[in-house]
Amino acid sequence: MLAIIGAAIAAVIGGIGSSIGILIASSKGAGVLAEKPNLFGKILILTALPGSQGVYGLLIAILILLKAGVFEKTDQILSMTGGYQLLGAGIIMAVAAISSAWLQGKSVAASMGAVARNEELAGKAIVMSVLIETYAIFGLLVALLIANSVELVAVAT
Repeated sequence: MLAIIGAAIAAVIGGIGSSIGILIASSKGAGVLAEKPNLFGKILILTALPGSQGVYGLLIAILILLKAGVFEKTDQILSMTGGYQLLGAGIIMAVAAISSAWLQGKSVAASMGAVARNEELAGKAIVMSVLIETYAIFGLLVALLIANSVELVAVAT
């Protein structure tokens, strides 16, 4: 049960973070497009950036469920300690995802203002906005390492 809660937290909170980040970005993007519809491709790429954290949360959720043996019958089970480790991995990913997606959305929104003034800045704006995502990737890495270190124990017959 602890592993399932950890998986749910990673997927749901990661998705919420991405939704918030995309909302912030798309709100600004809509204003830019009203003035300069020719920037749609560049604005779309910027708007999509905070969506990756939801993917990271989903990846960790799937890994947690796989590690916990939810999808297959086996003669091994997850210990209570392993359950807490997987719960912790889910929480780490959730916190990293929601905070970085929210802040990345704010960065993207600011970058869109620069792109609206000078569309040649689009590449630089993407790079600046992606820097925040580094911390979601750190959270993903830590969650992966924790989840991967969990071992199942043999069932006593």
